[in-house]
Amino acid sequence: MRLTVQDAAELLKVSEKSIYRWIKQGSLPVYKVSEQYRFNRAELLAWATSRRLNVPPEVLSEHPPASPIPTLRQAIEAGGIVYRLEGRNPDQVLQHVADSIRLPEEVDRGYLGSLLQAREGLASTALGLGVGAPQLVFPNVLEITRPVAGLFFLERPVDFGALDSQPVRCLVALISPAQRASLQLLNRVLFTLRSSRWHKALLRQASREQLMQALKAAEDQLAT
Repeated sequence: MRLTVQDAAELLKVSEKSIYRWIKQGSLPVYKVSEQYRFNRAELLAWATSRRLNVPPEVLSEHPPASPIPTLRQAIEAGGIVYRLEGRNPDQVLQHVADSIRLPEEVDRGYLGSLLQAREGLASTALGLGVGAPQLVFPNVLEITRPVAGLFFLERPVDFGALDSQPVRCLVALISPAQRASLQLLNRVLFTLRSSRWHKALLRQASREQLMQALKAAEDQLAT
């Protein structure tokens, strides 16, 4: 959707003067179509979020999920497992995550990478113990209808600014159209890391079959 200056101002709850000022500064993502400024709604929201502007809550309102929230195992089966992911810094790693995770073909991978990088810029998503969990929740923006998770093993450890100072060796990336689903999956990531079998399987980059067996056992403990 291409928005006008007036539309952009209404979306971000600012004056048109502010929009023109940001355009002049070159900081706002904008297109020129037939000598008129036009904006992409998704890009505006990502830009506003990365700069900690007060995005109106109604813009990011959620609808009840059409299907039950998947388990972490189901989400990873949907998003895929990738070994030897390239990248020498968080931005490079996150772009490779965006390029590799299983999502609908119409998702713009470059844009997804920029969103993940902007989210990481707000606060580190490293959980410690060599594991990171980058999350992205953008309702009504991406062509995603259900949450997915991708499990990525890095080619080389990368410093994500973890509180325990340990570099990240693997990532569980969570992409969701709804905040509730993202939080539930993140809670599952945190809980299952208590399982020494699952955590060790992650650190030694076990086979897909071994990983899924260890994760199932860890989530079975959660169910009981």
